[in-house]
Amino acid sequence: MKRVVITGAGTINALGHSVPETLEAMREGRCGIGPLEFRDVDRLAIKIGGQVRGFEAEGRFNRQQMVLYDRFTQFTLTAAREAIGQSGLEFSGELAARSGVVLGTAGGGVSTWDDNYRVVYEDGKNRVHPFVVPKLMNNAAASHVSMEWNLKGPSFTVATACASSNHAMAQAFQMVRSGMSPAMITGGSESMLCFGGVKAWEGLRVMSKDVCRPFSANRNGMVQGEGAGVFVFEEFEHARARGAEILAEIVGFAMTSDAADIVMPSKQGAARAMAGALADAGVNQDEVGYINAHGTGTAANDKTECAAVADVFGPHADRLMISSTKSMHGHLIGGTGAVELLACIMALRDGVVAPTIGYEEPDPECALDVVPNEAREARVDVALSNAFAFGGMNAVLALRGI
Repeated sequence: MKRVVITGAGTINALGHSVPETLEAMREGRCGIGPLEFRDVDRLAIKIGGQVRGFEAEGRFNRQQMVLYDRFTQFTLTAAREAIGQSGLEFSGELAARSGVVLGTAGGGVSTWDDNYRVVYEDGKNRVHPFVVPKLMNNAAASHVSMEWNLKGPSFTVATACASSNHAMAQAFQMVRSGMSPAMITGGSESMLCFGGVKAWEGLRVMSKDVCRPFSANRNGMVQGEGAGVFVFEEFEHARARGAEILAEIVGFAMTSDAADIVMPSKQGAARAMAGALADAGVNQDEVGYINAHGTGTAANDKTECAAVADVFGPHADRLMISSTKSMHGHLIGGTGAVELLACIMALRDGVVAPTIGYEEPDPECALDVVPNEAREARVDVALSNAFAFGGMNAVLALRGI
């Protein structure tokens, strides 16, 4: 099997419009969650989110592109430009023919759905733009990335709710590891912060009205975010031969299904995914220094995840650092694992562990080192990135510094 490394990273999210901005915010424990700003927000019970501010799409894309690009696609292309630019790869010939794109999203073009439902139901019009379908389809972002960079290998989109990005990155990892592709563009994006998107989530009654406090005893729910994270996964020898900068190595992955409940998480399913990722990576429990938790800030998720960590790691669980960056950028649903992977890279590469901010009261059922409120300098050799989704879909990536 081939070794798989990350040679490029890009992002746009509530913490920053680039990777350096995002990592700086994570180091500072800065919160990107604030009042939502869009049409009819006054009709919502939930009025906060991790919204991307100051993003001017018109300055990044031409008029013809804007007709085709939903906001989630705009975020994806913005992050992809940063990631591919950092990697230094130019896709032509055999490299272009065998390289591809696997991206995750849960909702796809939610803003386009929202806008066009208004046109039909509120404004009473009988026509919508002919490009509505190609704009809102879940694979739109992957398709546009493949077209912009001439990527002619395997390209598709994964939709597994909050685990979409991790599942997508795992498919890219396996394609490179197997030798199918020398390089893959992967990650995920989401933009559900519009009236219809937030209103749908309100119905679940799992949303906080003020702040996201994962693992804190006084937590009161999750907060939605938006944005994208995109990476270049490349075969190690290919990267080394061209002198590429290597950010980290992907060493393992596992995915499981709870097969139990559509919304309630299972400790056993989460534990099997973490244990499976360690086994796939050939890593012992005591080698892991940091876990980027799914950590939504709901009681069901936080307690289940902590119990699963305790089961998998045993006595070493007390020596692990585990944090949720959702406390800073919000829950990007299908795009969340991609942005959170940046925290794992920062821990491995820079020796800085992102904090869980908003933490106020210890919870006996979450009695782990959750890196409360302030980033921490520490050596981390191996990190896990957890994603546990509605429908009982669990996906865990294992990374090693290099």
